[in-house]
Amino acid sequence: MKPVVAWFAKNPVAANLLMWVLIVGGIAAAFNIKVELFPEFSMDMVSVRVLYPGAAPQEVEEGICIPIEEEINAIEGIEEITSSASEGMGSVMIEVRAGEDPRRVLDDVKTRVDAIDTFPEEAEKPVIEELLMRRQVINVAVYGEAGEATLKRIGERVRDEINEIDGISQVQLANARPYEISIEVSEEALRRHGLSFDEVAGAVRRSSLDLSGGSVKTGGGEILLRTVGQAYRGSEFDEIVVMTHPDGTRIHLREVARVIDGFEDTDQEARFNGLPVVMVQVFRVGDESALQVSESVQEYVEGLRPELPEGIRAEVWQDASEVLRSRLNLLLRNGAQGLALVFAVLALFLRFRISIWVSIGIPLSYLGALMVMAWMGQSVNMISLFAFIPVLGIVVDYAIVVAENVDREREPGVGGLKAAVRGVQGISVPVVFAVLTSVLAFMPMLALPGIMGKFLGVIPLAVIPALLFSLVESQLVLPAHLSHEGRLIHSLASIRPFRWWTRLQDAVSRVLASFIDRVYRPSLSLALHWRYAAIAAGIATLLAAGGLVGGGFVKFFFFPDVEGDVIAAQLAMPAGTSAQVTARAVARLEESALQLRRELEGEDAEGPRRVVRNLMASIGEQPFLTQKRGFAAAGGPIVGSHYGEVVIELVPGEEREISSAEITNRWRELCGPIAGTTELGFASALMHAGDPVHIQFTGHDIDELRAVAEALKGHLVNYRGVFDAKHTYRSGKDELVLDVEPSAEALGLSRMALARQVRQGFYGEEAQRVQRGRDEVKVMVRYPEEDRRSLHGLESMRVRTSSGGEVPFSAVASSDRRQGYSTIARADRRRMVDVTANVDHTVANPNEIIETLEADVLPGLLAAHPGVRYTLEGQSLDQMETLMTGGRLLLLALLAMYGLMAIPFRSYLQPAIIMLAIPFG
Repeated sequence: MKPVVAWFAKNPVAANLLMWVLIVGGIAAAFNIKVELFPEFSMDMVSVRVLYPGAAPQEVEEGICIPIEEEINAIEGIEEITSSASEGMGSVMIEVRAGEDPRRVLDDVKTRVDAIDTFPEEAEKPVIEELLMRRQVINVAVYGEAGEATLKRIGERVRDEINEIDGISQVQLANARPYEISIEVSEEALRRHGLSFDEVAGAVRRSSLDLSGGSVKTGGGEILLRTVGQAYRGSEFDEIVVMTHPDGTRIHLREVARVIDGFEDTDQEARFNGLPVVMVQVFRVGDESALQVSESVQEYVEGLRPELPEGIRAEVWQDASEVLRSRLNLLLRNGAQGLALVFAVLALFLRFRISIWVSIGIPLSYLGALMVMAWMGQSVNMISLFAFIPVLGIVVDYAIVVAENVDREREPGVGGLKAAVRGVQGISVPVVFAVLTSVLAFMPMLALPGIMGKFLGVIPLAVIPALLFSLVESQLVLPAHLSHEGRLIHSLASIRPFRWWTRLQDAVSRVLASFIDRVYRPSLSLALHWRYAAIAAGIATLLAAGGLVGGGFVKFFFFPDVEGDVIAAQLAMPAGTSAQVTARAVARLEESALQLRRELEGEDAEGPRRVVRNLMASIGEQPFLTQKRGFAAAGGPIVGSHYGEVVIELVPGEEREISSAEITNRWRELCGPIAGTTELGFASALMHAGDPVHIQFTGHDIDELRAVAEALKGHLVNYRGVFDAKHTYRSGKDELVLDVEPSAEALGLSRMALARQVRQGFYGEEAQRVQRGRDEVKVMVRYPEEDRRSLHGLESMRVRTSSGGEVPFSAVASSDRRQGYSTIARADRRRMVDVTANVDHTVANPNEIIETLEADVLPGLLAAHPGVRYTLEGQSLDQMETLMTGGRLLLLALLAMYGLMAIPFRSYLQPAIIMLAIPFG
């Protein structure tokens, strides 16, 4: 090391070239490195989703989830299998064991699932994919007083135009129902024409198609043969011939049925600032910059507004880059202020020229770190920006030590070059080992497990390069600059306007020397004389600090929520609740949100008191909660007529005087309880690391699970500071379980025939799918809507026998009314129910609550229900895994640090004594 230091000190050209490599490389990296809100990474999970349209949750569990679980259970590398059976869809999530390759597990899962041949006939092809952490950058709300078709058409245009912008490659439409062509045939029309659903659907399939007929090779060339007759619009389906009578009379589809070219029959509705809306979601993928994506979309929306039809508006919604931009500006401001403060403080104690070169080490270290991060494929994000802030004071320390030692070596007769070489070489060993021990202190974060480990692993990838480049700068670049005499600055210091600084330095030096002589040296001598008393005082301080934490005086929180600029309220009604009833509950949330807005802003909604930007309400789904959860748990989108959500977008935190948590609490107070809801929760965190209290019960008996979950929820609500306590068990919709009467078997009617005809009438028979532009459109044959909205339609239904006859439904079928399940969740092939709760950190500590539950509550509950087991999930699980693994890794890091320090000290005892000071720090 010493020859290298001497060579660079004697060769300022090499040192300057190295400095410029860091400057140019860092600046180039800053313009090309990925910029995103949170790092994008694989979640080490594989998802299998199977649509089973019209099926009840129990059918989905038995027909989809259980076969997949049994087939993939033996695959090597799987940590846990969870699944969710909801109405019309089965979802299975496979967590990959740490250290295993998710791609290999994905391939094995795909092979096994594709081999399953027992899926129900109506189930669609499984969708199997590895899950990536993907974040939206910005949304564009297209809203106004217009019909659903108009809004969706404009939304599609906006989606396509944004997708054509350079630097944007992933855009999708949300809050818009898929297109569907519904062919509605009444029972009376079927009987009048002697038709069945099979015959109507068959006529559509036979007539609506494009089919290649090969080619004819003539002498003049080859001619292709094609039959072109595919219908794409409702009016084209109207003209399809359903049947032809012997006399040549043709019956068209329009004479038998009503063809509706509209949307899928779902209970989804969304309002933006009180008006119907469709949402265009824009994502950042690959090397795209979140800041650039946001700027491009903002610019596009400004140009779009004048072109929109009257009554239609476009508004930016949930621009995530605002948070990233504000944090980036905060880092730049703090960096500039810190650099100025560091320079000012150094200039008080060191010579002016030395202060300049030491301060330059800070940006050089950061530019070098950016260069390495870009080379490793890392990004600038919220986590890496956070990492840069605490390292700001560390990177300059080593340069200060080197510069002070070089300055100390300067004495009469010793040249600048000689002083620089001696000063750096004299301190190289401790500086190098100090940097390496700092690097070792951050390295355990690279191997932390789980999703939390992936987030925290970004920190050392930013800090370690900065530390290493601070070492390079202090050992190779700084000596060459300090070797010059600096006559210009020395001459300037003698000029009258600059003499005041010299006098100030002299005054500070006298004060510092006085402090050392009168306070520090006597205190040090006293501590050395009474060394055992000093050690005892240190140990007592350490014990007192531990007691403050252990006694609960200083609270410990594993991962506090990061405040955001969006607050949301989600509600759930009993399963089967109509969309109209849910809409009234959502209206109550909207009303309280508007009341909150008036309370916060008064009449100044556009002025300096503005707090609320926009408000969005959703009925039949919870898009914000779905986006927030991502794919961390099985279940897919949260949809159903009994779900509702209201989201408030606030102005950025620096533009308001009240926190989003305070606004959320006030909204909760203004809203109060809503009659009929089974779940009502409010949230405001930008980054949420899971529920503070999250306990998962598993077993085979759903009634036992429900009883345990209800009992634990009852205990949780009694804890001070606990709110939004809930469990995931939900009673499902009422079901009519149909069966064939024994007398119907004589007519050749089977249970399968009955089930199929009922499904055709009320869910629909999929005649075909049409690719219309970018949309895949289902063509469904079914009863009219008015017949599907009441049980009278079922009672008046006619069932077709194998001989072609018709019999009343009531004559051949029986029905048993019962209540089904809303969603059936499973973990490792056992049914599960989760109990979760939020905790007000200013009032209570989640760790203490969980300790009390495990000691006093859970043993009694499990003793009464021996078939039930429990595990800690959410923050508790992440905390346990992170602290256990982190503790082991920290111990290894401490051993490595001991070994590093033992080398320069050439002692086994001295490093141990020094490391004892770490806990006291």
